[in-house]
Amino acid sequence: MSAVRSDAMMRTAAEQVFEVLDRVAAERGLRALGPWLLGPAPPSARDLAGAATGTSQLALFGASMTTHQSLCQSHGTPSAVVGVSFGEIAALTAAGVFTLCDGARIAHDLARVLASCSGGLTHLSCSERAARDLIDRAGTPGTVLAVVNDDRSVVVAGSVPELVRVEKVAAETEVTAVRLRLPFTAHHPALLAESEVFAEAVRAYDRAESRFPVYSAVAGRAYAVGDDLPRRLADCLVRPAMVPTVLHQMTRHEPDVVFEAGTGRALATSARRVLSRFPTLAVRAPLAEPGSFP
Repeated sequence: MSAVRSDAMMRTAAEQVFEVLDRVAAERGLRALGPWLLGPAPPSARDLAGAATGTSQLALFGASMTTHQSLCQSHGTPSAVVGVSFGEIAALTAAGVFTLCDGARIAHDLARVLASCSGGLTHLSCSERAARDLIDRAGTPGTVLAVVNDDRSVVVAGSVPELVRVEKVAAETEVTAVRLRLPFTAHHPALLAESEVFAEAVRAYDRAESRFPVYSAVAGRAYAVGDDLPRRLADCLVRPAMVPTVLHQMTRHEPDVVFEAGTGRALATSARRVLSRFPTLAVRAPLAEPGSFP
């Protein structure tokens, strides 16, 4: 969040966002995040991960909404947004489908469900086809493709013992494998029961018409008026996210710049690769790349 502390517009947006989110934090028995994140000694990712369940997810959701609000002030309303996995909650909130409070509640609801999902996630620096070959060679039928970011970046999900075997085969074939610092699995068909619990939680919240198109990497398209959004959001627990598909679809809106609203730059890196045939299309990650916020 160093970008927030150094940019007055983003700082103001963060203060406004976390003032609202901290009402939800109090409601859910969590520590107030605004003073912690924006104070003189902000927490590390490890600190957030070690806090009460849902703390890190609320922080990530708040960071995305802070970026969105700042960009709206400087660039106006986006022509479309793309939601990837957990980011679908922020994308739908940005589009006005959920209120900021309810978006935060949904983020916390998902965190509570994920806390019961054993297993893990591993990033592989290879193509989708190569990842499937690795899974076959490792003899790990319970490991599945969870996320395809681009032709050199995928995430697989499964039990910890199976991921260890996949990582071993990856090392033997000189494919970089990195276990994500997340103590759960996701995008796995074995989580059907958990996805139903999450869908029912989301049904408790009011929904409004979207102000602009929201593309879902899990649905593989923009959400439509008749979609069962609680069920579609819950699909993020059981179905893979295919980022290139929706990035290509998003270009029909002819954007001149694409921003990653998360705290890192991984999706921005993938977007640059996927959209390389659009040389005039800029891709920026405001919270992770100094100087990329206008």
